[in-house]
Amino acid sequence: MRRVSPNFDRALSKYFGTHTPDPVAAQGSHDAYVMALRAHGTDVEILGALDSHPDCCFVEDCAVMIDGVALISNLGAPSRRGEEVAVAKYLSEGSDLLRMPQDATLDGGDVIFFDDRYLIGLSTRTNQAGAAFLTEQVKEEGFDVELIDIPSSTLHLTTVCSSPREGTLVAAEGHLTQNQIGHLADEILWVPNSDTYAANTIGYSGDRVIIADGYATTRQVMLDVGFSITTVDMDAIRQADGSLTCLSVFNR
Repeated sequence: MRRVSPNFDRALSKYFGTHTPDPVAAQGSHDAYVMALRAHGTDVEILGALDSHPDCCFVEDCAVMIDGVALISNLGAPSRRGEEVAVAKYLSEGSDLLRMPQDATLDGGDVIFFDDRYLIGLSTRTNQAGAAFLTEQVKEEGFDVELIDIPSSTLHLTTVCSSPREGTLVAAEGHLTQNQIGHLADEILWVPNSDTYAANTIGYSGDRVIIADGYATTRQVMLDVGFSITTVDMDAIRQADGSLTCLSVFNR
């Protein structure tokens, strides 16, 4: 993870923001998120903020882990390029690094590791060359790949979809369709478009899950299928289009 930039008020905001992002409030949400991860048994390492990169806390976009190897992204937003340097340096201490071709762009937010395969979103941030490069790497490691076209209504694949447990996807109506993902999962939990933000979840063993606070419908959907829920107030992070998974890179 990485602390929130003091210039978070200049972070990119197009999809969820209703007011200018607030660095102080965002760091408060970030701190609560760290506490939730640690309460679920995750060891958390936190890198320092970058004054020159307002979006730097969204480290998910900087790297994709492939069986212990770190693919370092060419970020899709030009203003964010350079955020990946410190993330790559940290991950290099325990992982081999892969670098992408110059014409390829990919944000880690467009990638979900789902059971035995990688789901890769083709979005405004991840182009065909980026998806093709990641596909080549993961297939060499024996994983399957599914490409999913991401509509202009949303930023990343993980913005509208997540996998809180094996065989299960949570997806937001109005962005993805049954035709796109219906064949992938044993169980798809569709949440209403009004709860789109809550489709981004973090699952742990024992059907434990972290979701964003304030989405009663999604909370009930997940309770109904046996999840034990922890909520985190993410509103201040949401103002810069960030979700729960955006704030971390999981490496196990």
